[in-house]
Amino acid sequence: MNLAALYHRPDSEMAYLVKKDDFQIRLRTGTNEVEAVILYYGDPYDVTINDKKKQIWEYQVQKMALQASTSLYDYWQLNVSVPLKRLQYFFKIKFKDGEEFLYDDRHIWSYSKTHLENSSGFRMPYFHEIDRIKTPDWVKKTVWYQIFPERFANGDHSIDPKGTLPWGSEKPSRTNFFGGDLQGVIDHLDYLEDLGINGIYFCPIFAAHSNHKYDTIDYFNIDPAFGSKEKFKDLVDKAHERGIKIMLDAVFNHMGDFSMQWQDVIKNGEKSRFAEWFHINKFPVSYDEISLEQAENLTYEVFAKTPHMPKLNTANPEVQDYLLEIAKYWIEQFDIDAWRLDVANEIDHHFWKKFYQETHKLKPDFYVVGEVWHSAQSWLDQAEFDGVMNYPFTDAIIDGIILNKINITNMMDALINNLMKYRDQNNQVMLNSLDTHDTARILTLAKGDKNKVRQALAFMFMLTGSPCIYYGTEIGMTGGPDPDCRRCMIWDKSQQDLRMFNFMKDLIAIRKKYSKVLNYSNITWSLVDKGNYGVELIRELPGCKVQSIFNFGKNNFGKNNIDVKVDGKKILSSNIEKNEIAPGGFIITVTD
Repeated sequence: MNLAALYHRPDSEMAYLVKKDDFQIRLRTGTNEVEAVILYYGDPYDVTINDKKKQIWEYQVQKMALQASTSLYDYWQLNVSVPLKRLQYFFKIKFKDGEEFLYDDRHIWSYSKTHLENSSGFRMPYFHEIDRIKTPDWVKKTVWYQIFPERFANGDHSIDPKGTLPWGSEKPSRTNFFGGDLQGVIDHLDYLEDLGINGIYFCPIFAAHSNHKYDTIDYFNIDPAFGSKEKFKDLVDKAHERGIKIMLDAVFNHMGDFSMQWQDVIKNGEKSRFAEWFHINKFPVSYDEISLEQAENLTYEVFAKTPHMPKLNTANPEVQDYLLEIAKYWIEQFDIDAWRLDVANEIDHHFWKKFYQETHKLKPDFYVVGEVWHSAQSWLDQAEFDGVMNYPFTDAIIDGIILNKINITNMMDALINNLMKYRDQNNQVMLNSLDTHDTARILTLAKGDKNKVRQALAFMFMLTGSPCIYYGTEIGMTGGPDPDCRRCMIWDKSQQDLRMFNFMKDLIAIRKKYSKVLNYSNITWSLVDKGNYGVELIRELPGCKVQSIFNFGKNNFGKNNIDVKVDGKKILSSNIEKNEIAPGGFIITVTD
């Protein structure tokens, strides 16, 4: 019996409104220690007076369901509704050793009639609909495609920057250019539509000095090497005609040092009207450069240690107004559907709350996703972001399937613990990816093992969240850490892996067709072999079950094959041999 494992936090991801009158409650206990959890709940004002003239609370009683299990914890869950939108509750925990305890807002004590009558329940004073976390439904049906604009396609050579290299003629560096632009994206919208993509996530497209454009000069203009506002409007309209949403990258943590504002600071020092726009510790601003992205003895604060990206003071009202004007401008004038927020965890919560409110006034179903590489409860507990770039999810799959740094049980533990940190609404719109512009490409991490890559991608698509494909992953592109992961897209079909393309096309079609069950259902997982390398996932709602089995074992002369034991109709598989799943293989079936 492990009382220390008991954990509940009211008004959090463990107790929250899912729908208008649907309140979800979670409880954590030690793994395989608890036989049953009973929830006592009701309106806190439903009291009667007993014969001893003592107030007695009138409650309802209902068993909670075991929602998920890891090596350390079991998670129990129950959704309840009360007529007057007020809730008081506590838990009765029956341990397998026969002990029984009550857990309330102030106590964990042994079960007795006296303690039951004197429990101080957890409270939800009132179900305020305005406080309920609401995330856009369309994102739950979206498969994203991330584009690094400078490297996707060169559609207009007349706007190539000086020194542009022939497409793909050498590996990318911090400073070289290949001429990718917006026309290049327009030219390949049919390609994306054929692949099944219904959301494009663009890395920055605004005027900037670098090839990556994270050092913004002018937020109100498209970088001239990418095209014009008219060209961007044409792209958005053509994408929308195809049912493709558009997400832009908002770089609001910092500006580029070529921006008008920073140049004024350099010129006028503390007398600059923009001096308070940045975090400046000493005038004149200066630094000792070590490399393009490294400096020391900085007299001002920057992103990382990059002297060319001075950090904005988002607590300054003028800066807030400026950035909010930008956020609204691209929605109002170009009808974009989402903002991805760069270095979101280094900007104050006060600003993000304003940002969320202003964008959603214009579009109630607007999507806001933050770049946070770690646990993100503090941004998702309030209406700041709908989801985040789900890097803990990414790391678990990469470490478990691709790099074999952790075993499969540890991988599933990490994935489940990550899910339990957030409300269902947020989990359903997390931006899930396996590689991005900031990481090595998955095929390179897998050392060229395409079976592993297909397996990892299929596994990702079977889990909760909004999947995102980095450009070129669908044709087997490789690349090491940034900047090598930003190679030019391969358009020569003779150099594309068309088998991978067709696989991705099938996988995307499955995800879109079964998006409801793959986002709204509980994840049931189990090991299906004695060697702990076979995993079965079940996603099920009334009328539909999606079952998938993965063989994460190593190839050992057929000894690690797994017998195929599935229900329903096979809809996708890889590396199947004589009704057995070979290492690196999987099978997905559906029962309608």
